Amino acid sequence: MENKLQRIAFGGGCHWCTEAVFQSLKGVVTVEQGFVASTDEYASFSEAVIVHFSSKIIPLVVLVEIHLNTHKSTSNHSMRDKYRSAIYSFNTEQDVNLKQMLKEFQIIFNDALITQILPFKSFKPSEAQFKDYYYSNPEKPFCKTFINPKLKLLLERFSKYVK
Repeated sequence: MENKLQRIAFGGGCHWCTEAVFQSLKGVVTVEQGFVASTDEYASFSEAVIVHFSSKIIPLVVLVEIHLNTHKSTSNHSMRDKYRSAIYSFNTEQDVNLKQMLKEFQIIFNDALITQILPFKSFKPSEAQFKDYYYSNPEKPFCKTFINPKLKLLLERFSKYVK
């Protein structure tokens, strides 16, 4: 059976942070950093990444759990227009599975998850100078302050999947 790559899009915090988290995982082949739009009231672009991955190496449920734990998935703060907490589905089956996953993950969080499952509509890539931001600039203060703690969490809780 062919191992076709799957894709999923995640938005939550700064796309530099989100990109670094998913670039650090086994089974993730490509991370496209940029801005994702959905439909209806979520048709505006928000910082996000598209993750292309092999589900034989890293299951979607693990990617979702990592996403929920590496951004403020229970905080409806004032920057949510720019940093929408969302998982963007690419088809109906994925949408149904993601909604079930969120219900199941809710039990491990003290506060209500605000992360939404939204249909993927369109993508605008970041400018070239911002792509691969963390791995090109690991010593920058932003990286040390905001990205390093997320990568530390990956090593502590998801080491099996870290490159």
